[in-house]
Amino acid sequence: MLNVGWFSTGRGPGSRNLLREVMERKRSGELEVDIPFVFCNWDNREEENPRREQREMFFDLVKGYGIPLLTLSWKNFMPELRHRDEGAWRREYGREMRRLIGDRGFDVGMLAGYMLWIDDETCHRYRLLNLHPGLPDGPKGTWQEVIWKLIEERAEEQGAMVHVCTEEWDRGPALSYCSFPLRGGDYQHLWESMEEKLSRRSLEDVKREEGVEEPLFQRIRADGSRRELPLIVHTLRYLAEGRGDLDPAPYPLDLSAEIDAEISEEVD
Repeated sequence: MLNVGWFSTGRGPGSRNLLREVMERKRSGELEVDIPFVFCNWDNREEENPRREQREMFFDLVKGYGIPLLTLSWKNFMPELRHRDEGAWRREYGREMRRLIGDRGFDVGMLAGYMLWIDDETCHRYRLLNLHPGLPDGPKGTWQEVIWKLIEERAEEQGAMVHVCTEEWDRGPALSYCSFPLRGGDYQHLWESMEEKLSRRSLEDVKREEGVEEPLFQRIRADGSRRELPLIVHTLRYLAEGRGDLDPAPYPLDLSAEIDAEISEEVD
């Protein structure tokens, strides 16, 4: 049994879907994991909280599964220090978080929609895994930044990876990944349309005028996001079954075939 500490900001449906999928697969016997706690960096008592209802649904889901919910409001924790010295604040926040989770006993932590930068000491103390919407050798940054960079570079493929958290955001060693092609099929006319736009406008103009509604951008995002949840599930399964190692090998585990097969079953 793999004990997985779960870290989430709980900001929307994606956070709930990730937890729900893992718990349902555990119930069905497909996944031998236990989640001893869920940690959230909001407590939902913050005055300014535009996602209060979404987070309340996430908290209800956690409690419905009988999982202990641990919260530490980043907004209400030492606000004066945060404004004065963000680095010192992050270290103090990390120290208090470690106090809360310290005796919970977990093999690995999963950052599943966790939006707060983890401090260095916590990265050193625990094995924490994060989902990044890009390939190990691909662009870094937010999913929006990654996709625009792929378009700028006329990339041939995209994917997602699970990597070990380090002091450098999104740059820890990859544990697993999946990839998919950005050429052929429906992509052909989408690239042709993009090239036609770029013959008349700069990429910055396209970003500003169309943003995430641009059709090629949307398609890359859709094909990537539908693989992210199964990538987490299959990675945890490999770890739980002892077929993967928490110390990443020189070459991360390629789970593309398994995830493509699962996606194909959903379409069928």
